[in-house]
Amino acid sequence: MIKTLFSRFAMILVWMLTFNYYALSVCFSFNFKMYIFILLIVIFSISIVKVSSDKSFHRKIVMLNKGNQLLTLFLVSLYLEIMVSLFFIFTQDLTEWKPVLIHILIVIVLENIVFWSGMLKIYFYSVQLGIKWRVIGILCGWIPIVHIWALYKIIGITKKEVEFEKEKYMTNIVRAEDAVCQTKYPILLVHGVFFRDSTLLNYWGRIPGHLKKNGAYIYYGGHESAASIEESGKELAQKIKKIINETGCEKVNIIAHSKGGLDCRYAISCTDVEKNIASLTTISTPHNGCLFADYLLEKISPKIQNSVAKKYNAAAKKLGDKNPDFMEAVKSLTSKSCSEVNEKVLDVETVFYQSFGSKMNRASSGKFPLNMIYPFVKHFDSENDGLVAVASMKWGKEFKLIKTTGGRGISHSDIIDLNRENIPGFDIREFYTEIVHDLKLRGL
Repeated sequence: MIKTLFSRFAMILVWMLTFNYYALSVCFSFNFKMYIFILLIVIFSISIVKVSSDKSFHRKIVMLNKGNQLLTLFLVSLYLEIMVSLFFIFTQDLTEWKPVLIHILIVIVLENIVFWSGMLKIYFYSVQLGIKWRVIGILCGWIPIVHIWALYKIIGITKKEVEFEKEKYMTNIVRAEDAVCQTKYPILLVHGVFFRDSTLLNYWGRIPGHLKKNGAYIYYGGHESAASIEESGKELAQKIKKIINETGCEKVNIIAHSKGGLDCRYAISCTDVEKNIASLTTISTPHNGCLFADYLLEKISPKIQNSVAKKYNAAAKKLGDKNPDFMEAVKSLTSKSCSEVNEKVLDVETVFYQSFGSKMNRASSGKFPLNMIYPFVKHFDSENDGLVAVASMKWGKEFKLIKTTGGRGISHSDIIDLNRENIPGFDIREFYTEIVHDLKLRGL
């Protein structure tokens, strides 16, 4: 609280000195050296206000908020400076050009310091700006008048982000003792096709960190990015055994996205780990396949298919896969393949099965390439999330479809927070908190 008040006081002082120097120098023979000395102290104070380093998530909020305040200060001081300058131009004797020139130079330097200090903090710490608004900010920065509009938009976006993240932070602090996500058995997150678990770019976005803050123990599948359901299932079974041996937890709760849900069903039913599974929650899994995948395999020539597969497999090996198989992964998503899986892979009575899904309300709701695929999937399978039809997502004792009002909708990548976007009307982190908390209430 004291740091925040000090920071605001310092910024107000900068603002006062900035646009009042000319008036002070003309009317009161203000000491220039003393002015510069005070100015440097204030700028230094704004830059080094300490933030606790042991709370990294909270630190991001604080730094983003500081950047937002600096940009707001820049706009306010710029407008006031223009007004004061115009006042003195029309009311004072400007035969002495030296004070005017010094004033202009000081304003330019100081405004640039405030602007870039705020902009760099926002560009570095903001998640919601995304690539789009970062690019818009850079391009519009060179266009007069338009750059003010872009700055207003950037300030508005980051202000909402600060308010939202502060609320999340405080919510986690309040319920920390309740450990609402501390289930009896740990959580195993299983990714979908054409992705790998990575420490650099978490497939599950902000979800794992949020669950951990609320008491969950998280593990990752870490299996190949592209393989048949059978091979992926066997690999996941080995991963489950490893977790059991290392922790002694007896069982795990699995949350699997997309094809990962099919892989886990196979691991549970067709390997020897069924006794080690407490529950399986599938997220946007194509249990009945994707008709669009059937269409692509029929229409695209084998030559092109093999060419794409060869390039993908070569790239996947460089990223960590040992034996990637692009074509087997794609074939696993066809309606024919999934129909065969459903006949062979039967649910285990001792495992709790449930499923969740979402849908996009329009093509523009999703990022590339889902925005391009959505109309085709809709043509073949009706409403979908940009990749999987809603009808294909249903499995287990319970199914819940996530909807939003308006035109936004929730895409196949939104449902795992791949884009780290705060979507109006849908809190992705609380969505997973509720799933895991429900597992806890079930004693799993």
